[in-house]
Amino acid sequence: MRRADGKRLRNTDPMYTVAAYIMKNRVDSMNMITLDIPYDPIRHYLNERRKEGKQISHLAVIIAAYVRTVAEFPLINRFIVNSKAYARNELTVAMVVLKSGETDNGTMSKMRLNKTDTIFDVSDTINRYVSENRETPEKNGTEKMIKILLSIPGLVRFGVAVFRWMDKHGLLPKKLIDASPFHNSLAISNLASIRTNHIYHHCYEFGTTSLFITLGNMREVPKRGENGEVVLVRSLPFGVVMDERICSGSYFAMAFRKMSRYLADPRLLELPPEVVNEDPCL
Repeated sequence: MRRADGKRLRNTDPMYTVAAYIMKNRVDSMNMITLDIPYDPIRHYLNERRKEGKQISHLAVIIAAYVRTVAEFPLINRFIVNSKAYARNELTVAMVVLKSGETDNGTMSKMRLNKTDTIFDVSDTINRYVSENRETPEKNGTEKMIKILLSIPGLVRFGVAVFRWMDKHGLLPKKLIDASPFHNSLAISNLASIRTNHIYHHCYEFGTTSLFITLGNMREVPKRGENGEVVLVRSLPFGVVMDERICSGSYFAMAFRKMSRYLADPRLLELPPEVVNEDPCL
């Protein structure tokens, strides 16, 4: 069965096919890990590009590394709905944006990216996304949908129940999926921007979120130096939550190792990927 946002997978590993029926909810299948990403390589890269007149954010480096990782490891862009596995047919990242002039009120939507995007493409997409949602939040499809649901007493409960049923059976229209921040490849939250630590954020039960990453305050992490001494490395901590039903732990580990490699040398993201892999079970 094809959904508006993905295609049903029928040749997945039998263990994971059964797991999706045993662990019916994402709360049952969440695995969590902290990744400490060295900060200095990212800082050096951003400083070099600023000298060239190119303004790139830390978040652009991180999302670009994720996009490139998906191009090589497509299984992390799968999702589970109604105990069935799907390969997502789009690459979307959901993120909260604080509204202009406010520090405690934000709007959440999602940006659309391509697997072939370079770090410069990703940076441009983020800048447009932030500008549109911060300055003109009334154009945000998510907020429009919420205002409609809140406009009539009792409509929220009924409307959400209908949306859940339709989503469960693959009947949710593409227009609603496009407006929903809960249907995404990755949800990301930069908690360092409000000066707090990373957390392990749940993957939403409604929708298709299979991966959630939060960024926390920079911290120093002890590492073994070249001569055996202990050194402190400035690092950006990532709180990562994964739906373990979409692929194996070893696959996740390989994907995150590759993502860490890109974050250690963001110059690798300046050119399009040499190869874009498709889900082998399609």
